Amino acid sequence: MQNQQTSNPFRFLLRVRYCECDAQSVVFNARYGDYIDTAVTEYFRVIFGSYQAILDQGLDFQVVKLTTEWKSPARYDEVLELSVETAHVGNSSFTFIVVFREQASQRLVATSEIVYVMVNTDNFTKAAIPASLKDPLKNGAPDILINQAGNY
Repeated sequence: MQNQQTSNPFRFLLRVRYCECDAQSVVFNARYGDYIDTAVTEYFRVIFGSYQAILDQGLDFQVVKLTTEWKSPARYDEVLELSVETAHVGNSSFTFIVVFREQASQRLVATSEIVYVMVNTDNFTKAAIPASLKDPLKNGAPDILINQAGNY
Protein backbone atom coordinates (compact mmCIF):
# COMPACT_ATOMS: atom_id res chain seq x y z
CA MET A 1 0.00 0.00 0.00
CA GLN A 2 1.37 3.36 -0.94
CA ASN A 3 0.81 6.11 1.53
CA GLN A 4 1.14 9.76 0.62
CA GLN A 5 0.42 11.07 4.12
CA THR A 6 0.39 14.78 4.76
CA SER A 7 1.83 16.15 7.96
CA ASN A 8 -1.60 16.80 9.51
CA PRO A 9 -4.19 14.39 8.09
CA PHE A 10 -7.79 14.01 9.24
CA ARG A 11 -7.73 12.07 12.50
CA PHE A 12 -10.39 10.10 14.33
CA LEU A 13 -9.98 8.88 17.92
CA LEU A 14 -11.81 5.90 19.41
CA ARG A 15 -11.39 3.84 22.55
CA VAL A 16 -11.25 0.06 22.25
CA ARG A 17 -14.21 -1.46 24.07
CA TYR A 18 -14.12 -4.81 25.87
CA CYS A 19 -16.71 -6.31 23.51
CA GLU A 20 -14.40 -5.64 20.53
CA CYS A 21 -11.65 -7.94 21.85
CA ASP A 22 -11.28 -11.65 21.19
CA ALA A 23 -10.16 -14.59 23.32
CA GLN A 24 -6.54 -13.49 22.85
CA SER A 25 -7.36 -10.14 24.53
CA VAL A 26 -6.70 -8.10 21.39
CA VAL A 27 -9.06 -6.34 19.00
CA PHE A 28 -10.74 -8.98 16.83
CA ASN A 29 -9.64 -8.60 13.20
CA ALA A 30 -13.17 -8.03 11.83
CA ARG A 31 -13.58 -4.97 14.08
CA TYR A 32 -11.03 -3.07 12.02
CA GLY A 33 -13.57 -2.88 9.19
CA ASP A 34 -16.07 -1.37 11.64
CA TYR A 35 -13.48 1.14 12.81
CA ILE A 36 -12.63 2.11 9.24
CA ASP A 37 -16.30 2.55 8.33
CA THR A 38 -16.87 4.80 11.35
CA ALA A 39 -13.79 6.93 10.65
CA VAL A 40 -14.57 7.23 6.93
CA THR A 41 -18.17 8.22 7.69
CA GLU A 42 -16.83 11.08 9.83
CA TYR A 43 -14.38 11.98 7.05
CA PHE A 44 -17.31 12.12 4.59
CA ARG A 45 -19.24 14.31 7.04
CA VAL A 46 -16.35 16.78 7.17
CA ILE A 47 -15.56 16.93 3.45
CA PHE A 48 -19.14 16.77 2.11
CA GLY A 49 -21.14 18.35 4.96
CA SER A 50 -23.18 15.19 5.41
CA TYR A 51 -23.59 11.76 3.88
CA GLN A 52 -27.19 12.69 3.08
CA ALA A 53 -25.90 15.43 0.75
CA ILE A 54 -24.47 12.69 -1.47
CA LEU A 55 -27.65 10.61 -1.38
CA ASP A 56 -29.69 13.71 -2.26
CA GLN A 57 -27.76 13.82 -5.57
CA GLY A 58 -28.87 10.28 -6.40
CA LEU A 59 -25.37 8.97 -5.67
CA ASP A 60 -23.79 6.61 -3.18
CA PHE A 61 -20.50 4.77 -2.61
CA GLN A 62 -19.83 1.04 -2.40
CA VAL A 63 -16.72 -0.63 -1.05
CA VAL A 64 -15.04 -2.80 -3.68
CA LYS A 65 -11.75 -3.49 -1.90
CA LEU A 66 -10.53 -3.39 1.68
CA THR A 67 -7.10 -4.61 2.71
CA THR A 68 -5.47 -4.38 6.11
CA GLU A 69 -1.91 -5.05 7.18
CA TRP A 70 -1.52 -5.57 10.92
CA LYS A 71 1.71 -4.48 12.60
CA SER A 72 0.94 -4.76 16.33
CA PRO A 73 -2.09 -5.62 18.49
CA ALA A 74 -4.61 -3.15 19.80
CA ARG A 75 -5.96 -3.92 23.25
CA TYR A 76 -8.91 -3.11 25.49
CA ASP A 77 -9.11 0.50 26.67
CA GLU A 78 -6.37 1.77 24.35
CA VAL A 79 -7.20 4.90 22.38
CA LEU A 80 -6.67 4.37 18.68
CA GLU A 81 -5.92 7.24 16.34
CA LEU A 82 -7.03 6.60 12.78
CA SER A 83 -5.76 8.96 10.12
CA VAL A 84 -7.73 9.04 6.88
CA GLU A 85 -6.44 10.46 3.63
CA THR A 86 -7.49 10.29 0.03
CA ALA A 87 -4.79 8.48 -1.94
CA HIS A 88 -6.44 8.49 -5.38
CA VAL A 89 -9.49 9.90 -7.15
CA GLY A 90 -10.39 8.39 -10.52
CA ASN A 91 -13.39 8.71 -12.83
CA SER A 92 -15.73 6.52 -10.78
CA SER A 93 -13.59 5.25 -7.90
CA PHE A 94 -11.49 6.65 -5.10
CA THR A 95 -9.06 5.22 -2.58
CA PHE A 96 -8.42 6.07 1.04
CA ILE A 97 -5.47 5.10 3.22
CA VAL A 98 -6.30 4.59 6.89
CA VAL A 99 -3.45 4.36 9.38
CA PHE A 100 -4.11 3.00 12.89
CA ARG A 101 -1.86 4.10 15.75
CA GLU A 102 -2.10 3.70 19.49
CA GLN A 103 -2.54 7.36 20.42
CA ALA A 104 -0.32 7.68 23.49
CA SER A 105 2.79 6.02 22.05
CA GLN A 106 2.03 6.52 18.33
CA ARG A 107 2.82 2.80 17.88
CA LEU A 108 1.76 1.63 14.42
CA VAL A 109 -1.09 -0.88 14.75
CA ALA A 110 -2.30 -1.34 11.17
CA THR A 111 -2.57 0.22 7.73
CA SER A 112 -5.60 -0.20 5.50
CA GLU A 113 -6.51 0.68 1.96
CA ILE A 114 -10.16 1.03 1.04
CA VAL A 115 -11.46 1.53 -2.49
CA TYR A 116 -14.95 2.84 -3.20
CA VAL A 117 -16.92 3.02 -6.45
CA MET A 118 -19.55 5.68 -6.96
CA VAL A 119 -22.97 4.34 -7.94
CA ASN A 120 -26.39 5.67 -8.87
CA THR A 121 -28.92 5.07 -6.11
CA ASP A 122 -31.69 4.08 -8.50
CA ASN A 123 -30.02 0.94 -9.90
CA PHE A 124 -26.61 0.80 -8.16
CA THR A 125 -24.68 0.93 -11.41
CA LYS A 126 -21.29 2.60 -11.60
CA ALA A 127 -21.41 6.38 -11.98
CA ALA A 128 -18.85 9.09 -12.70
CA ILE A 129 -17.74 11.15 -9.72
CA PRO A 130 -19.01 14.69 -10.34
CA ALA A 131 -16.49 17.54 -10.20
CA SER A 132 -18.32 18.95 -7.17
CA LEU A 133 -17.30 15.84 -5.21
CA LYS A 134 -13.85 15.33 -6.70
CA ASP A 135 -12.42 18.53 -5.23
CA PRO A 136 -13.45 17.75 -1.64
CA LEU A 137 -12.09 14.22 -2.05
CA LYS A 138 -8.77 15.52 -3.35
CA ASN A 139 -8.49 18.28 -0.73
CA GLY A 140 -9.35 16.00 2.19
CA ALA A 141 -9.70 17.34 5.71
CA PRO A 142 -6.24 18.23 7.06
CA ASP A 143 -5.97 19.35 10.68
CA ILE A 144 -9.43 18.01 11.60
CA LEU A 145 -9.70 15.82 14.70
CA ILE A 146 -12.89 13.99 15.69
CA ASN A 147 -12.65 12.56 19.22
CA GLN A 148 -15.02 9.74 20.13
CA ALA A 149 -12.60 8.25 22.66
CA GLY A 150 -13.99 10.00 25.71
CA ASN A 151 -10.67 11.62 26.62
CA TYR A 152 -10.53 15.39 26.54
